[in-house]
Amino acid sequence: MPLAMNRDVFITCAVTGAGDTVSKSSHVPITPKQIADSAIDAAKAGAAVVHCHVRDPETGAASRRNDLYREVTDRIRSADVDVVLNLTAGMGGDLIFGDVESPLPLNPKGTDMAGATERVSHVAECLPEICTLDCGTMNFNLGDYVMTNTPAMLRAMAKKMTDLGVRPEIEAFDTGHLWFAKQLAEEGLIEDPVLIQLCMGIPWGAPDDLNTFMAMVNNVPQSWTFSAFSIGRNAMAYPAAAVLAGGNVRVGLEDNLFVVKGQLATNAQLVEKAVQVVEGMGARIIGPEDVRKKLKLTKR
Repeated sequence: MPLAMNRDVFITCAVTGAGDTVSKSSHVPITPKQIADSAIDAAKAGAAVVHCHVRDPETGAASRRNDLYREVTDRIRSADVDVVLNLTAGMGGDLIFGDVESPLPLNPKGTDMAGATERVSHVAECLPEICTLDCGTMNFNLGDYVMTNTPAMLRAMAKKMTDLGVRPEIEAFDTGHLWFAKQLAEEGLIEDPVLIQLCMGIPWGAPDDLNTFMAMVNNVPQSWTFSAFSIGRNAMAYPAAAVLAGGNVRVGLEDNLFVVKGQLATNAQLVEKAVQVVEGMGARIIGPEDVRKKLKLTKR
């Protein structure tokens, strides 16, 4: 594949995520105010898109509460900086099996399964410009956790998102997820322009070596728009890889806690570092208005 560097790049900041990162860094935002403030700071640093989960304000655990999403949404929309809002719709598909000899019954601690309507209820209420759609089922990290997204569930969620006028961002953790995304597009359940996020290095999806990454890139239709990221120590190398491959950039505390080895980061610092990388490569950072035009988004 010939080099096709992207010269007009947008940055997404994944602000907090759902993982157990609160105990590892005091910079991970927990309350709606902290999440919104961190998203706003990331936008001021150069992020055109902010991708937001919410957490229980008391415990820091991942949450699906609509009132928390509403507060985050209202705070970001009332800010003095423009940014494209991207809310997760990845929650509600968590299965934790019992031990290896007795997988059933499921372990109630951590298992969180919801129907399609409930999984997108906060999207229907808040109407972000973008929401994520994790396009497959996979063994996720350690133990007995499986992230479940069946074909029927994905079809139902994709239709609801499209009917709401919210652009799905397909999160692809492996090549089969891209294959199914193409099927959703063929069935008219997601509409052009299609937006893809290539999620690299998450156990046990696609590893983040460059051969696998380019296999993912080569499976993205040429007319689609993609971003890419990796987690952990390769997170800050991936902005360069993504731009060189023709894509856009994602950074943020959902994916990586450090701006350099041993130095805990804020979201704004991660965005600033990504801006330096992208501009150092001779590309231009584009803002939210250009992203809206590119992806035909409806600003709320």
